Amino acid sequence: RGSIFIYNTIDYKNNILEERFMDNKSLKITITAMAVVINIVLGTVVSAIKIPFLFMDTLGTVFAAITLGPLYGAIAGGVSNIIMSLGNPASMPYALVNIAVGVIAGFMAIKFRFNIKIAIITGVILGIVCPLIGTPITIFLGGGFSGGAIDVVVAFLRQTGQSIFIATFVPRVFSNMIDKIATCIIASIIKNKIPKRLSTKLEEV
Repeated sequence: RGSIFIYNTIDYKNNILEERFMDNKSLKITITAMAVVINIVLGTVVSAIKIPFLFMDTLGTVFAAITLGPLYGAIAGGVSNIIMSLGNPASMPYALVNIAVGVIAGFMAIKFRFNIKIAIITGVILGIVCPLIGTPITIFLGGGFSGGAIDVVVAFLRQTGQSIFIATFVPRVFSNMIDKIATCIIASIIKNKIPKRLSTKLEEV
C-alpha cells in the first residue's frame, strides 16, 4: 500500500508539472504571436507616416527576446518578416536581421538585468550588427538603394568615391542606432511593467 501511495503521489505531481508546462508554453506562444503583430503594425504605421530615423519593426522581437529568451525572440522576428513578405517579397531576406535582433537582445537579457543602461548598450550593438547584415542584402536587391530618404545620402557618398558597401552601410548605422536604442528602451520599460507574478510564471520551465 505504501508503494502504491508513493506512486500515486509522484504521478499526481507529474501531472501538475505537465499542466503547468503546457500553460506556460501556451502563454509564451501567445506573447510571441503578440510580438509579431506589434512588429507588423508598428513597422507599417511608422513607415507610412515616415518618422525620421525610426522603423519600430523590431519592438515586438526585442520584447519577446528579453521576456521569453532568444529563441522566442528569433521566432518572433523571423515570422514577422515571413508574414510581411506576403505583401512585400523584399522583406523576406531581411528576416535574417530580425532574427539576429531576437538572438542578441535575448542573450543580453540572460547575461544582464535588462534595465535602461543595458537597453542602450544593446541598442548600440544592434545599431551596428543590423546594418552589417542588412547592407549586403540591400546591395544585392537594389544596388544599395531601398527607396527611402536615406538613398539621397547613399547617392552622395557614392559620388564622393566611397565604395558601395560604405555608402550603403554608414547612413544605415546612424538611423539604426537611433531606432534600435529607442526600441530597446521602450521594450525594457514595457517588460519592467509586467506584474511580478506573471514575470515569475514566464521564467518557469
